[in-house]
Amino acid sequence: MSEGKKTTRLPLLPGYTFHDLTKSAFHRPQTLEYKGGYPVPRHFSMDMRPDPCSLDELGTEEDSDLLSDTKPITTSTVRDSYPPFIPAYVTLDKKVLRFYAYFREDVPSCPDEEYRIRPVTIYYYLEDDTMCIYEPVVENSGIPQGKRLKRQRMPKNQHGEYYRWKDLNLAIDLEMFGVKYHIIQCDGFTKQFLEREGIILNAPEVMPLAPHRKHLQKLKPCPTSSVDGEKYTFFTLDRKVLRFYALWEDADSLVGKTSPVTIRYFLVDNTVEVRLVDEPNSGREAYTGLMGRIRLPKTIKTGSESFPSCVLEVSPQEVEEYYCPKDFQVGQRVKLLGRTFLLCDCDGFTKDYYKMTYPDMELQPIQIPKKTKVTERPKLPTMALDSLEDSLQNCLSLYPGPPRKNVMKILGNSQKVLRYSAILDSQKPADIGRRFILSYFLSNDAVSIFEKPTNNSGIIGGRFLEKTRIPKPGSTADDPKYYSPADLAIGAKVDVFGHCFLLTDADQYVLSYLEANPNDIPEETLESLRQKLSLGTANDQGAIQENACSSAGVEAQKTL
Repeated sequence: MSEGKKTTRLPLLPGYTFHDLTKSAFHRPQTLEYKGGYPVPRHFSMDMRPDPCSLDELGTEEDSDLLSDTKPITTSTVRDSYPPFIPAYVTLDKKVLRFYAYFREDVPSCPDEEYRIRPVTIYYYLEDDTMCIYEPVVENSGIPQGKRLKRQRMPKNQHGEYYRWKDLNLAIDLEMFGVKYHIIQCDGFTKQFLEREGIILNAPEVMPLAPHRKHLQKLKPCPTSSVDGEKYTFFTLDRKVLRFYALWEDADSLVGKTSPVTIRYFLVDNTVEVRLVDEPNSGREAYTGLMGRIRLPKTIKTGSESFPSCVLEVSPQEVEEYYCPKDFQVGQRVKLLGRTFLLCDCDGFTKDYYKMTYPDMELQPIQIPKKTKVTERPKLPTMALDSLEDSLQNCLSLYPGPPRKNVMKILGNSQKVLRYSAILDSQKPADIGRRFILSYFLSNDAVSIFEKPTNNSGIIGGRFLEKTRIPKPGSTADDPKYYSPADLAIGAKVDVFGHCFLLTDADQYVLSYLEANPNDIPEETLESLRQKLSLGTANDQGAIQENACSSAGVEAQKTL
């Protein structure tokens, strides 16, 4: 059969074609395959030509000549004859038609306007034939705006049909959910797409004006306090604020303190507001308002100050002139309610406003002096509520953490304690005969003192000092120096927070430990321990011998 496979590439001549007896799959080849859950196009990788026919199936000689002239179909020829398949959701992805329209809303029970014209934008998504209607947000309109209809297929009629892109054109009405939208314009891509598809677009239209808009166009600025003038001022000057950067020169302060402030002048109602600049660690983050938003009187009429103004507010009839924008000149001082402010600078909008309104006014900005940064942290006095290291953390950080510890020292000397005998060096008669045990912990250099109970002394023995580090006399809180084994010699005095202790004796372990670790241990300390402990050892040995002799004599007398 291998020879038969080779002959399939030969011309279809009688006697040179054979059926492939090993063929088991007779389905048509697929053009799509799924990868990662998505269908992707696939090129043909097999021979798409029909099975070769035998001589009996060819029919006439003309048919056999036609078949003989055909070329073998290969993968490249199939790929050229069948263009790659691209799904519609890939071709039309992110292609949206945009139309500009409006709808008319009736306003009942209103004498000023009978209806409103509300502009909208209609989006048509070619990918899945869905539509979305969005209404641009207009400031100070008082009407809920934004997305009117979420993205969905819009019903066209009651027969279950939906709007398609072929139904959209300019100067037509679209009725969706009881609202009639009139399309007037479209963007460039929409126009190009519809014309390419053979749709003739109607002439674009202009957005009509609502009655209240026509009324506002007729209004002119009026210096009087009429209703029309107030409306015009509101619609033209709302949210337009002059902002100045100034320094408040506090005359009440003893050191002449100056604080940076921000002065805002609202053009819509000629009110002024002063706020302190929020500075870190200033102690007033919770309240930064220095002067609320009010209309500041500049000149009060004569004869109207008969009653104290601190009791009753100043009425407009008593004010001759209010502060206006020309009174705020950059580089000059201005006095507001008894406070003096130096206007240093202003923002860009304020500069443009003064160039257009007051072109003759010169603005002379002043650079606000910056506070010098502290390069080194000042040393603060510590409070010895606990250890000096713990108290120091409260001065170094707002959220203090535990001080660092020498872990290797703690683990190596966790069970090592040096014990000394001491007496209280005091001139009081009641302190005579009081004996203490001073324990020095090598793991953290802490000292604890225990008092031995004395018969008929009237003093209860027990813990005299809990485990703590003892600073030497003359050491400061910023650089403390603590007692160490080098300072604990026999006959030395230890000052423990105002109480003086005299060391009289020590354990044998103290001498053996210091001789094994002679680093930073003075020779005088070692010599004092050797003399005391050697004398104590000799006395102990003599006492043992005397006790042995006496016990031997007693036994000899018993035997006699």
